[in-house]
Formats: sequence, structure tokens, C-alpha cells
Amino acid sequence: MSENKVKKGGRKNGAVGIILILLALVAIVGGTLLYGAYYDRRSSNFTSGAELYVYPGTSAEDVISQIREKCGVKKERSLRRSFSSQLKHADIKPGHYTVIPSNSSMYVARMVTNGWQSPVNLVLSGSMRSDTVIAKKISSQMMVDSLDVVVALRNPELLGKFGFTPKDVFSLIIPDTYEVYWTESMEEILERLKKAYDSFWTEENLAKAKKLSLNPKQVSVLASIVSGETNHVPEMPSIAGVYLNRLKIGMRLQADPTVAYLLGFSVNRILNRHLEIDSPYNTYMYAGLPPGPIMVPQKAALEAVLNPDTHGYLYFCASPDMDGTHRFAASYPEHLSNARAFQAALNARNAGR
Repeated sequence: MSENKVKKGGRKNGAVGIILILLALVAIVGGTLLYGAYYDRRSSNFTSGAELYVYPGTSAEDVISQIREKCGVKKERSLRRSFSSQLKHADIKPGHYTVIPSNSSMYVARMVTNGWQSPVNLVLSGSMRSDTVIAKKISSQMMVDSLDVVVALRNPELLGKFGFTPKDVFSLIIPDTYEVYWTESMEEILERLKKAYDSFWTEENLAKAKKLSLNPKQVSVLASIVSGETNHVPEMPSIAGVYLNRLKIGMRLQADPTVAYLLGFSVNRILNRHLEIDSPYNTYMYAGLPPGPIMVPQKAALEAVLNPDTHGYLYFCASPDMDGTHRFAASYPEHLSNARAFQAALNARNAGR
């Protein structure tokens, strides 16, 4: 074989070798890319689940860091690839998101760029005596700012869409747990509350209110007074019955919680000088119901007004047992006797301190 043929054969074999190496590299790279794409879309990339809260202006890097800290990411490169891919089509959306261990990187990236939120529970319960207290409860559980809540609760035009005013907006709120989206605006929250309000006021409840010569808002006003009188639910129907009896005979309600409302609920005891405050909310001075609810009425108090105990009582006062219950009376002399017994027990307790 000539030397020239040997050289040509060597070059040919070398070229074939290079091609084979390149093909092998392409196959490896292609296989790696295919595997990476498969892993990103199909494989679980988290060791634990977590709740994510993404605020407006949060960057992808911040979201990735939050996921890494809370979810135990198996392959961070997969997560970064997925976010890089999705951010070509959409931005990060604020919201509350739930990551579970079986999620893939791509699913989570799509979740926060498409706004696939998980709902949260908005709990409205306990004592809600002012719009600022309500604002604090809502803003602590939602993305909405507390100032926006207060502004909404004082906005006649906005509340008018739902049939309410700043004076009677407490009636709109039925204490309960609401499933909502974390990013909902205050108007959207009000829409949720209105749906719950309409659901409460069934034909049956409307009929019960009519039988008492009350409309739904008046029921809420009276229920707010009952809520101010006691947290002892079993007694609420009896207390509601007392006030309904007074309304029937034209007797002033003389409800301490209405005077406490005028004082911003800042005093522990109502004194005689407080009864001189001239306001339609002062039920010692003016007959009938006050213009609006003095607080958000408890759901149990609403039920108590609609289903009051039937009795002849016109009075009640705190029990000398100091257990949060009350003693009821049909006559004023009997009421005075109960009041003296309570005062004696109170004095004895104070003397023992």
C-alpha cells in the first residue's frame, strides 16, 4: 500500500471519529435536555408542601427563595429553568399559592405566573365594635390594607351598591368563616358578605322578622344590643325577649350597651351622668331602636331575636353568682331586689381583694 493511501485512510478515519464524537455529544446533550424538560414538567421536585404569599412587586428570585426555604427543593436548576421559561410569557402574579410535594417545577412556575391561587379562610368573629376593629381583622388575613377597609366601610356610594350605609353597615356582616382569594379587593369582599347576608335572610327568617314587626336591619340592631349585653349564648333568647316586650308596650329599651357605644366602649360601668348624653343612640333618652347597630351582631344573637323566649319579663340584671348570667324580673320592685343582691355580691368581692 502506498504512503499516500495510508495518509488518506488515516484522515478519513479521523474525520469519522470526530463525527462520531460530535454525534455522541449531541446525543448526550439532547438526552440531557429531553430529560431536563421531562423532569421539569413531570417529576416531583419538592420534599414538603407550603403556603406561599406573593405580594405585588415580588421578583421571581424572591419567589424561588421562598419556595427553596419552605418546600425543600430537590433540584433548584429545574425550578430556575421553569421560571425562566414561564417568565417569557407572563409576569409573577400576586396571590396565595399552595405547593404540594407532588408538584413539578413547571407546574409551580405556571401557577404563580398564571395566578392559580388557592383560597384562604377569612374569619370574621369575636367582638367587632368599630370599623377599625373590622379593618384590623380583615387586613391581618388578606392582602388589602386596613385603611382601604375603613375607607370602604365609610363610603356611602360603595355601600349603596349593596343596600347599606355607613350607619348600618354592621348589619351587612354575618360573623362566619368565608372562603375567599387573598388578593380580593374590599369591594369583592363586600360582595361575599352580601351573598352571606342574603343567604341568612331566607323566607323563613323574613317571616319571623315580620311577625315581630321588624325588618332585617332592625333585627340586626336589636341583635347588636343583645350581643353587647352578654356572651352567654343560652341567655340570648331571654334577653331578646325582654327588649321585644319593652318595644311592644312602648317602654324605652334603657340598654347600657347603646350608651357604651356613644362612649366608644371605653368605660366598664355606665354612670348616671352618661345617661344624659343627647343622642338617638341613647336608649335611656329615646324610645324605640337606635338608628343603626352598635356593633356587628353575633350570629347567635340574630337567631335569638328571631326565636326569642316567650315570657313576661321586662327587666334583667347581672347575677350575684358572678358567673356571667342574669336574673330576670317582671316587675320593677323585683328588679330592684335583684340589683341590690348583685351590688352586695360585688361589694363583697371588691372588699376581699
